[in-house]
Amino acid sequence: MKLLEERIREDGVVLPGDVLKVNQFLNHQIDPELMYALGQEFGRLYKEETITKILTVESSGIAPAIMTGLLMHVPVVFAKKQKSSTLDGSLYTAKVYSYTKKVENTISVDEKFLSANDNVLIIDDFLANGQAVNGLLDICNLAEAEVAGVGIAIEKSFQKGAELIKKRGVRLESLARISSFRDNKVHFVRSSEND
Repeated sequence: MKLLEERIREDGVVLPGDVLKVNQFLNHQIDPELMYALGQEFGRLYKEETITKILTVESSGIAPAIMTGLLMHVPVVFAKKQKSSTLDGSLYTAKVYSYTKKVENTISVDEKFLSANDNVLIIDDFLANGQAVNGLLDICNLAEAEVAGVGIAIEKSFQKGAELIKKRGVRLESLARISSFRDNKVHFVRSSEND
């Protein structure tokens, strides 16, 4: 998605450890128009699917997930990283390690929001090592929900996340695929390499 790639080039900052800081528009300050465009693109990519729920994990995945849910006219459910006092029912849970924050979280979704009747589209902001998405896939398995696919705003294609998702037999659509951070610059996978 050219619009997203241009914004990454313009406002993204490469940090040591293969970290891309995009807090200008995605995960601290949010550009609603860009998020709307991401939602439109995910909607276009998955228009042939009968999606009943969008699933993400708090908190940076919420903005693109909300816009996708708005445009697809379906509810958005997000897995919580910390147990809230309002979560008093039965929960689907999975353990997720964050390489950026160096912590393991137990993410959870209330059982009443996900069931075997759902066809789920998972949306997240980043895909690197795949831990968050794999945790969401595990939650869908616990709920016996179908997974139509995964939509990612920014994929670090040089890390193992995409491979892990594809090994699980799940369709993956990433809007910006980064091949490297060579010379502290963002290099994208060329379109011909996308398939």
